[in-house]
Amino acid sequence: MEISIKDEFIKLGQALKLAGLVDSGIEAKLAVQNGEVYVNGEIDTRRGKKLYNGDKFSFNGEEVIIKAPPRTDVDL
Repeated sequence: MEISIKDEFIKLGQALKLAGLVDSGIEAKLAVQNGEVYVNGEIDTRRGKKLYNGDKFSFNGEEVIIKAPPRTDVDL
C-alpha cells in the first residue's frame, strides 16, 4: 500500500492513522512503544520518527510506502 502526503515528511504515529492501520493516536502510540512497528525493516519505538519519500513501515503484516514531494534541503 502507498500513502501520499503533501509535506516533506510525516510522523510515524500520524502515518499509521493515515494508512488506516490504527483508529486513534493512543492506539498508534501503544503499537509503536510495544515494538510492533517496523520502519525500513527495523523496529522503531519512536512515534515521532519522521518518514520521508520512499520510507516504508509495516504493522500487523501490512507494509506501507510513503510518497512525498522531494526533499528541498537548502544550504544557506
